[in-house]
Amino acid sequence: MLNRSLSTFMNAFTASDYTMYPFSTQNTKDFQNLLSVYLDAVFFPCLREQDFWQEGWRLENENPTDPSSRLVFKGVVFNEMKGAFSDNERLYAQHLQNKLYPDHTYSVVSGGEPLDIPDLTWDQLKNFHATHYHPSNARFFTYGDLPLEEHLRQIEEEALSRFDRINPNTEVPPQPQWSSPREDHVTCSPDALAPDQSKQNTLCMSYLLGDITDTFEGFTLSLLSSLMISGPNAPFYKALIEPKIGSDFSSVVGYDGSTKEASFSIGLQGMAEEDMERVKKIINQTINDIIQNGFEEERIEAILHKIEIQMKHQSTNFGLSLASYIASPWNHDGDPVELLQISDCVSKFRKALRENPHFLQDKVQNYFKENTHRLTLSMSPDETYLDKQAKAEEEKLQKKIQALTDSDRKDIYEKGLELLSAQSKPQDASCLPALKVSDIEPTIAITPLLFSWCAGGVPVQYCEQPTNGLVYFRAMCSLNTLPEELKPYVPLFCSVITKMGAGSLDYRQQAQQMELRTGGVSVSTQVIPDSTHMDMYEQGILLSSSCLDRNLPHMFELWTDIFSSPHFDDEERLRVLVMMSAQELANGISYSGHMYAMTRTGRHLTPAGDLQETFTGMDQVKFMKRIAEMTDLIHVIRILPRIKKHLLNPDNMRCAINTTPQKMCDAEGQLESFIKDVCGNRKERKPVRPNIIKVSFNVQLWLYSNSNFLPCQMKTFFPMPFPVNFISESIRTVPFSHEDFASLSILARMMTAKFLHGEIREKGGAYGGGARMGGGGLFSFYSYRDPNLVQTLSAFRGGVDWAKLGQFTQQDIDEAKLSVFSAVDSPIAPSDKGLGQFLSGITDEMKQGHRQRLFSVTHRNLVDVAERYLSVGQSTRGVAVLGPETDTIKKDPSWIVK
Repeated sequence: MLNRSLSTFMNAFTASDYTMYPFSTQNTKDFQNLLSVYLDAVFFPCLREQDFWQEGWRLENENPTDPSSRLVFKGVVFNEMKGAFSDNERLYAQHLQNKLYPDHTYSVVSGGEPLDIPDLTWDQLKNFHATHYHPSNARFFTYGDLPLEEHLRQIEEEALSRFDRINPNTEVPPQPQWSSPREDHVTCSPDALAPDQSKQNTLCMSYLLGDITDTFEGFTLSLLSSLMISGPNAPFYKALIEPKIGSDFSSVVGYDGSTKEASFSIGLQGMAEEDMERVKKIINQTINDIIQNGFEEERIEAILHKIEIQMKHQSTNFGLSLASYIASPWNHDGDPVELLQISDCVSKFRKALRENPHFLQDKVQNYFKENTHRLTLSMSPDETYLDKQAKAEEEKLQKKIQALTDSDRKDIYEKGLELLSAQSKPQDASCLPALKVSDIEPTIAITPLLFSWCAGGVPVQYCEQPTNGLVYFRAMCSLNTLPEELKPYVPLFCSVITKMGAGSLDYRQQAQQMELRTGGVSVSTQVIPDSTHMDMYEQGILLSSSCLDRNLPHMFELWTDIFSSPHFDDEERLRVLVMMSAQELANGISYSGHMYAMTRTGRHLTPAGDLQETFTGMDQVKFMKRIAEMTDLIHVIRILPRIKKHLLNPDNMRCAINTTPQKMCDAEGQLESFIKDVCGNRKERKPVRPNIIKVSFNVQLWLYSNSNFLPCQMKTFFPMPFPVNFISESIRTVPFSHEDFASLSILARMMTAKFLHGEIREKGGAYGGGARMGGGGLFSFYSYRDPNLVQTLSAFRGGVDWAKLGQFTQQDIDEAKLSVFSAVDSPIAPSDKGLGQFLSGITDEMKQGHRQRLFSVTHRNLVDVAERYLSVGQSTRGVAVLGPETDTIKKDPSWIVK
């Protein structure tokens, strides 16, 4: 359906005790089509035995066409779960839940413990579906401006009327309370990228709380959790993070309302084994301190202010986030409407606090101090962990194989061939409804923007939008004058510049003011490829913040301090931020390995790709690990002010404001005085380098051209402690405004749907894979949690050959166009309208031109671009793999092993 619809979202989620099937679209006909398909898929799925083998698990010859090749486990979910458990954070969270709720549904892995998956039979799956995936056990949620009666009629006719009521008996009973606390220990694989190799232990205390269907109690405990752990003013942050015993809070931290009875967890990761006892003492002591001292009124106000902003901020997936927010309590028969009346909870909370100033301390006494249902779980690395996992899988496999007769083996071989044959045939999708290309809007709505020059010649873009009383501010600051050797430090600069204090505020006071007066203040790196030239790009940092209109002066005051007098000299504070940042980067790899692989492939293909790798790739992960290992950060403390001088400089800055027409005048005045303040403090500016080109589309871009850059082929392998691979191959093609960009975009979608999905996921058993055309002109293939390597790299080549043969239909092309347009036309929130033009200079007129080119892509164009850009030898390409060590790569000198 991804290729037959203009959906803005389509997926399915498995929680610990429910499955949710959400979709969204802006097109009425599409909504009815998707509802029809979803109802059919959920209540009347085919669940054929071959589907079970492909998606679940099967025993099959390693090479399905060779009966003498060894038998192995295969299956999409089997590989997905192996991949999921190669992530130590996920592994820890799973153990914690299973051991805190040992007596019922939460004691098992809802997605499937990899080694238990091969015990599931096809019949068990069908029986489970018949009793659980039944209207008597279902809840429906719709959101939007289409008439409800129409949805109800369709749901009744297409699903509900075809069933009789049953008692599904799916209530989750309460977890019996323990009479005394428990302790447990688990192991994981060591992490080669951990900031400190000698500190890889995790310890956390987890408390069982009350039933989540008590809406007000859940609201109170969630708010209490924020007060206890969020930000540098929180007691647990001061007690656990600042003494630098560990690198960050444990992967599970705070209030969790996703199970029938909620839990609260607090602990550390990245700590030494000898600090375990100390951490337990600190946690208990901190709870005593909170009971004694309570919380400052200003901190409580800051959290309530955050809730007010969350209620006013409009996101494009608001309906979906509401569905997720109410799913767990509603699933246990909580009242979904009461959950959405957040203002009532806030009023009730204020009243409870007025009547009993010790209201929150009493909760801490009850739920933490006196709670005997408490689990302390520690986790430590084990050098032999992966070997043990592999050995357990091998034993399981051998046990299955030993039970086979000769006729079973013959049967397995024949079924393997049948599955391969079914996977190799195009599926007949004619029963599925589809939109037509003529259903796509021919033109885009123009976003009205106003441009002017502020004090000091700073260009500003104003966009009037219904922002619900919020003001959104952005500033793009160019990196063009920054010396090359300082660039690797820019991501660190961005993450610390708003967290170390500024002006008369230390970092705690600054954090408090940001929470009280803004919806968040952040700085991020930006590498924006030019839309007309492959070797030009803009490099900078983006400052972003938002506030309720009453807090405008306060928000700009915070920025003025950051520009004029940021604090960089607190080495203790900097070390805490460095450790957290390095830990976060190391933890993210097993989750986003395909993104790291894709970023790496671009490194030697375009100058923008090279800088992107420095800022967000494996290079940055390793750079931050080196910084975290430094015994002395004085060197870094000296570099930060140098970066600040180049970056926070009104001479190479442009700004944007989105707010309501009523507030625009105020916002303009406040921005003007902010710019005047920071211009008054600036030093003599340096001349801009000769390779800078100024381009003005109303908004001024500072493009950077690197004439020395030469694209070259490169194959890079990163050995990782994962049982699966993340693979990417990228090819240098053309920039956004080139006439072939549209054809390459359509080709990527079509190749994904009609060829790569079948080869990489269905036949190969990877969790995902495909091709995409990037804005920087790189055509990238990728795979995610993939048990194969060589097979996938040849599938990438196979995709190109398939495209060159041109054996696809007009229907295939139209479906790919629908899929591309669903991304091009995805909704934009009022806070982000005009932001694309502000950042990249791509105007609505240029977007309309791209739109026209997408509409007019033909069969011939697609074959032509496949031959001209994607054939071997036609363009420069890069390959990158993150995955387990393999002889194939060791023996091949064309690979660079990191």
